[in-house]
Amino acid sequence: MLRPAVCQILKNNESTYSLVIAVAKRAREITDDAFEEKVVLDEKPVKTAVDEFANNEYRFIEDPAIRNH
Repeated sequence: MLRPAVCQILKNNESTYSLVIAVAKRAREITDDAFEEKVVLDEKPVKTAVDEFANNEYRFIEDPAIRNH
């Protein structure tokens, strides 16, 4: 299990699904950047992405129209 917990990252009644999608997209960016620069990663991209969201280095914005469905 990754730390911090999901409930510690989410604010203002945000969707867990949106967080998962945002973390996956950010992890893919980290992987692609490392591949292009030929860098070996010390920790897994998903852990790095979760830490970035937990530390407010990255944020995701939900579309209110989607939440109403």
